[in-house]
Amino acid sequence: MQIQKTLLLGAIALSTIAAKAQTASEIVDKYIAAVGGKDKIAGIKTLYTEGAFQVMGTESSSITYIISGKGFKNEVDMNGQKIIQCITTNGGWTINPYLGQKSAQPLPEEVVKQGKSQLDVGGPLFNYTAKGSRLELSGKEDVDNVKNAYKVTLNMADSNSVVYFFDPSTFYIIKSTNKVKANGMNAEVSTIYSDYKKTAYGFVMPYRTEISPSQGFSIVMELKNVEINKEIDPKIFEMPK
Repeated sequence: MQIQKTLLLGAIALSTIAAKAQTASEIVDKYIAAVGGKDKIAGIKTLYTEGAFQVMGTESSSITYIISGKGFKNEVDMNGQKIIQCITTNGGWTINPYLGQKSAQPLPEEVVKQGKSQLDVGGPLFNYTAKGSRLELSGKEDVDNVKNAYKVTLNMADSNSVVYFFDPSTFYIIKSTNKVKANGMNAEVSTIYSDYKKTAYGFVMPYRTEISPSQGFSIVMELKNVEINKEIDPKIFEMPK
């Protein structure tokens, strides 16, 4: 009888643990709800941000324009010289005076392919099934001061994957890692997200991101101003002649 009682208690304990366990889809659903919900995200047509950009001890200002699904343009003012990168559904271009570029130059195809994710203001996790992606719960891991962060891998239709780490108390994304290809070489990029704030529109965003490529340096971006559904002229994405 004692053995049967022990087995019964063990079964009850296991069933309780199973009931409390989160699935990958439940974790992502809670993240979507935490940042504003599906309707809020679906309602974002444009995104305009102003911020500070720090790399290797140098601070610059940055402005980004996005029209959902159509165009992305980022302008970095570094020591009085403006670096521009623009990506659309049809291609991309850049102007970088530090590389001797005085006029707009087409972006390499691999850069455009990777950069098209910037056109998706909702991010890869929003409506991921409709995009042909699938989720995999990869366990838990401590991330900085967060214990037992949920680790979820997003496997995308183009065979790329991103690993996300979610704070178990807020369900905000606190870290992501993914592999990118640049100049024919593969590199892993790690990004830390913090200082989450609710915008006037009601969408919650990380106002600080720290991007660390495998080369060893880091890029810190801090948002100073965010405007959602601000009118943006599509002509700004056209490549200058």
